[in-house]
Amino acid sequence: MNRKRKTFDIDLPDEGGAASVEHPAPRRRGPMASAISENAEAGQERNRAVKAIREENDALAHEFVALREAGHVIQPLPLGDVHSTLLARERLSAEDEELDELVTSIRDVGLSNPIRVLERPDGSGFELVQGRRRLNAYRKLFEETGDEEWASVPAAIMPDGPADIAGLYRRMVDENVVRKDISFAEMAHAAQNFAADPATGTSDVDKAVAELFKSASYSKRSRIRSFVSLLEKLGDVLLHPTEISRNLGAALEAAMKKRPGLVAEIRAALSDGGNRDARKELDILGRFVGETDSGKGSDSNLALDGDREPPQGSESAGQGGRTKTTFHIESAAGQVKCTAAVGRLEIKAERDFSSIDRRQLERAITSLVDDLG
Repeated sequence: MNRKRKTFDIDLPDEGGAASVEHPAPRRRGPMASAISENAEAGQERNRAVKAIREENDALAHEFVALREAGHVIQPLPLGDVHSTLLARERLSAEDEELDELVTSIRDVGLSNPIRVLERPDGSGFELVQGRRRLNAYRKLFEETGDEEWASVPAAIMPDGPADIAGLYRRMVDENVVRKDISFAEMAHAAQNFAADPATGTSDVDKAVAELFKSASYSKRSRIRSFVSLLEKLGDVLLHPTEISRNLGAALEAAMKKRPGLVAEIRAALSDGGNRDARKELDILGRFVGETDSGKGSDSNLALDGDREPPQGSESAGQGGRTKTTFHIESAAGQVKCTAAVGRLEIKAERDFSSIDRRQLERAITSLVDDLG
């Protein structure tokens, strides 16, 4: 069966030219579409900015937490929340004749270095670790002025607070003895407090010294025990025990061991109704061991000593019998206390001088002495 094929007519363009193709004209976006697009782009940009801010805030928050955990964040603490009863009780805190100078300095130029505290195990506030004079200066300023500016003291809260009272004692002692200025009388009193506190579990003072001062040398622990004995015999009649140097304290303890009756003689000499300053008390004590003493000997002080300080009133003591000059200066390391006496120049600052290279320290001291002429 034959099928017919259908044919289709196809119009082909002329060979002389290509077929023309018509393209539709682009559609214009209306005002509403443009506004929506622009808003979308602005929203995306806003979201990117918000994300960047959040990331930066998260980074800053982590940095702040790390600084706080390291004890580098300074915050104001109400004076009533800061306690100073464990390391050195008020019985050892004689009147500070130079506190007014510190009060004036803080009032005029502010506090150079914050105090350092640890959180108390019972949650009753904070225990002072460093900065007793600064804390007392703030208390005096608030008492005298009633100004809320002085009602709180800048403080750095130290990290990893101990879980018990014994740990708090050890932490405080380590911070002060190893790195800061603390007298032998305060160290001895800390051992007495440690032994007397039922929460520490140690009632023997010798064991308390060994427990508290593990990082100290044997000779230093021996000196501390000498001061413990000294405080037990004379503590109630001493007005300025923190001013007794380690050498004078050791000499007194040795003399009292050799001559038991000397204790009564010293107590009688100090029974003047409390009408004496630190210098007079040291002179009284010094007479019983054949020497005078004008300052406390602390391992963290930088001191330039002569062979021996002459007795008060000698010709070499200076005009008018003045044997000691004390002043404060501001430095890059904070406030520095300087005490100049016959045969002795003492510099106290809140830094560890033992960490300085010995050759650098020798050059600095040589330059200082040479400049003084």
